[in-house]
Order: sequence, then C-alpha cells, then structure tokens
Amino acid sequence: MLVLEDGTRYEGRAYGARGRTLGEAVFATGMTGYQETLTDPSYAGQIVLMTAPHIGNTGMNDEDEESARIWVAGFIVRDPSRVVSNFRAQRSLDDDLVASGVVGISGIDTRAVTRHLRSAGAMRAGIFSGDDAALSTGEQLALVQSGAQMTGRNLSGDVSTAERYTVDATGDRVGSVAVLDLGVKTSTLNYLAERGFDVHVLPQTVTADEVLALDPDALFFSNGPGDPGASDRHVDLLRTVLRQGVPYFGICFGNQLLGRALGFGTYKLTFGHRGINQPVLDRATGRVEITAHNHGFAVDAPIDRVSESSEGFGRVEVSHVDLNDNVVEGLNCLDIPAFSVQYHPESAAGPHDANYLFDRFRDMVIASKESKA
Repeated sequence: MLVLEDGTRYEGRAYGARGRTLGEAVFATGMTGYQETLTDPSYAGQIVLMTAPHIGNTGMNDEDEESARIWVAGFIVRDPSRVVSNFRAQRSLDDDLVASGVVGISGIDTRAVTRHLRSAGAMRAGIFSGDDAALSTGEQLALVQSGAQMTGRNLSGDVSTAERYTVDATGDRVGSVAVLDLGVKTSTLNYLAERGFDVHVLPQTVTADEVLALDPDALFFSNGPGDPGASDRHVDLLRTVLRQGVPYFGICFGNQLLGRALGFGTYKLTFGHRGINQPVLDRATGRVEITAHNHGFAVDAPIDRVSESSEGFGRVEVSHVDLNDNVVEGLNCLDIPAFSVQYHPESAAGPHDANYLFDRFRDMVIASKESKA
C-alpha cells in the first residue's frame, strides 16, 4: 500500500524489500537511467516514482552507479521487468532493492499518482508491505503524518564522505579543486579530473580555514539533498572563500547555496524538477539545453535584470531559466569568478547538452590563475 499524507491510498504489489518506509513522495520523468537515479545521493529521504511505465529491463551493473549505495527511501514503478535483457547487466533491479533493504511497490497507476502530486505537490508518504500492509488505515496514515518534512531538513551529514580523499587529474593538469561533498556523484568527480584538476573531496564538516589551507585553485559545491535554508554553515564557508578570490562552480544544491551566499532567498517548489528531460534556456547564447534535474528547492532571484549582491559580491545575473516554469536554473557573477547551475551537467544516463560547463569552469580557473601571475 502506498499512503500519502493527505490520506490518498494506492494498492499494488510488493516490490523490492518487504516492510515499511517513509519519505517525501516525488516523481522522476526520465525514460532511462533508473540506476543513476537510485544511486544519486540527492534522493536521500525521498520515495521516488518513475513516470516511465516499464522499469528494470536493463538490470543493474557496477559501472553506472553514482555512489556506493542506493539512496532512495522507497521506489514506485508500474510494470517491473520480469526479464533482464541487457548485455551489461550483472544482476536484476529487484535483487539490488532487496539487498539494499529498499521497500517498493509496483502495479499501481503511476500516471494517477503523478497527476495528484502535480496538483497537490510533493508530500510525505509511506509504502507498507509484508506484515506492515496489515496495519489499519489509521495506523498507516498516522505513521506517514509523523514523518519528517523536507522543509528545514539538513541531510548533508547523511550523504557526505566521512574522510577526505583525492581523485588525481587524468587530463593535462590545470590545478586543484576543493570539492565540498554534499552528496556528490561519481561522474562529477571524473569529469573534473578529466579537465585536469586534482580533485580533493572534502566532508561537509570541513571549515573555511581547512579549505583555504589546501590552497586550492578553485572551490566546487556538489549536488545534495535537503533544504538549502538549513545549511547556514556551508553558506558562511562559501562567503569566506569567495572573499579570498577563489573561483567557484556549484551545481544543484551548490547553486542554491551560492544564491544564499550572494544574498538571495530560496523556496520550496510545489513538486520540483526530477528527470533527464528538462528544457533550460542558456540566456547568453539563446541555446535550449535538455538537462538532468533533481531539485525540490530553487533560488529566488530576479530573472528580468542584473541585480546587486546584498553581501558585497557585485553584480549577478540569472544565466539559465527553466522553460517549463521560469525557475532560476543558473547564476553568473559578473564581478567575481563564480557561477552555478541548478541542474546536473554531468548528466549521468544523459543527455550531455550541459557537459560544456566543466570546460567553462576549467577556462575560468585558468584565466583566474593567469590574472594573478
């Protein structure tokens, strides 16, 4: 049984592990890439519904995982594949869900659930199977309504690395980048290394002094789950490092934290953007990019003009806008070397329209080093 906090209920078949799970119900619109979705730390605390009807036919493998584990709190599909038919598959999706203890549900009308969440907004939910399916309607709803809200929730400590580590540059060396791991994906680290960076991955508990002690050529804030309004410490760290003139690139959660560091607010979207088919306009070039998203919060910045940072960082422009709803999808600082995007330019599972942003970051760092020479 899938139970939403407004009392809506959907009956289906147990899928994955049996038991109960609680989280925020959200939907992802990608036709492919379920393995990358499941292993994306940004989905921590969320029960993910796949809008594509048939899930699991390509199985699971060790190469496409974006982290060391599955992070979703629960998984909802309409028609799970009975057969794994891809030559790269090493095991089935169902096997991995069971091994990871991820409670799921299948055989429900995912179109109906998606339409409901689009109208009512993302909300707390629970999946109940096995013995927990026998709980009364009232007991199940009470458990769902007692669950944690995503607003005000800081999940960085749940997903960040416990120890710092380094990924060595694989391309022509440009310098070093300090990466604050707020839920970073493996593909992101690989793309930075390919651009010539020695990538120093740091736990989210690191201080500004510890970052600066590394003397990095740049700072990078990763994607991650939770409410950016609950990450004041990371905002203060970013402001301190920006004031030292260190170039900065942020994605997803890192875009929201740059927005807050510059003096803008953030807010929760009604149902968020999740999937690999979101159209975004690059306002500098007029080019429309199809991009990968996973965010339930956004930056509240004016899209019709260049603004002035209230924190003293100069002029800021909104560089990218979502064409579905005009949500801010990128920030560009005109007086300091810093920019960010709300989506995932590494786009594991595709598409790769936004991969050029890693080149832009490399070029910005090279230009910054040359100006200081």
